[in-house]
Amino acid sequence: MRKLRQDAIRQFGTFGILLILGTVGFWVICMILLPQLIMIDYSFRPFLPLREIGGPEDNYTLKNYMVLFTNEFHRIIFIKTIWASVIVTVTALFVCYPISFYLAKVAKGARFSLILVGLIIPYWINELLRIFAWQLILSDAGVLNQFLLTINIIADPINFRAGNGAVIMGMVYAYILFMVFPLYNAMESLDRNQIDAAHDLGASWPRIHWHIVIPHAKPGIAVGCIMTFMLAAGSIAAPQLLGSPSSFWFTQIIYTNFETANWNQGAAYSMVLAGLCLIFIFSMMKIFKVNLRAIAK
Repeated sequence: MRKLRQDAIRQFGTFGILLILGTVGFWVICMILLPQLIMIDYSFRPFLPLREIGGPEDNYTLKNYMVLFTNEFHRIIFIKTIWASVIVTVTALFVCYPISFYLAKVAKGARFSLILVGLIIPYWINELLRIFAWQLILSDAGVLNQFLLTINIIADPINFRAGNGAVIMGMVYAYILFMVFPLYNAMESLDRNQIDAAHDLGASWPRIHWHIVIPHAKPGIAVGCIMTFMLAAGSIAAPQLLGSPSSFWFTQIIYTNFETANWNQGAAYSMVLAGLCLIFIFSMMKIFKVNLRAIAK
């Protein structure tokens, strides 16, 4: 650590180190900690008219949090959002695992570059435009329905946007890179000789993956699941554009509260969602038996 500090001072100078630390500190305090503290403060205060803020009624309370337990509709939407986010995460894992393994251990040269470019290029387009594209594909008069009608597989258009199917499909597509790259990063460091040795000894591919690849890729799986779940649970564009009235998302309730100036209720629900994401992070670390240092790698 001392040598690292000396090398940093030699490279950047004392003033440069102080400037970097000051910039990082300013960013962390002003852009992360203070907004979160303000949100926490709002979440424990009642929703009052402007003239009553700071008055005798403006006291800390758990009322905003208790609404989630007393409002059955909000509670159902919250549970459904958690469940749907888990489905998005599991689906993304199953879709991305073979892609990541192929990139890490099979694809070479031009084939590797072609697949990588194919994954990255769609992300040059804004997320909203990609979701609008899915809306055009899955709508009643969309590309998919028109194709199925043309080849006489269906007689009437299918409402693909009923329920959560379209939302889950759009989210898996939207967040695929956040699952692929952590998995690839973990698998790429696996010695190919271990796989070849297991294969030469007669192990089947399912056993090789279960006993060699997956244990080695546990940190990448944990990171990919954490990132995908958090993005899915906190998404509002995909449910808003691809969903139906029956696929209402908890983030839409939060947005509605802020839109109607009930910042206190919206802040409380935001803190509940943030707490859920923290629980999910520690659950993934427990399930895959990895620590923060292993995840950071």
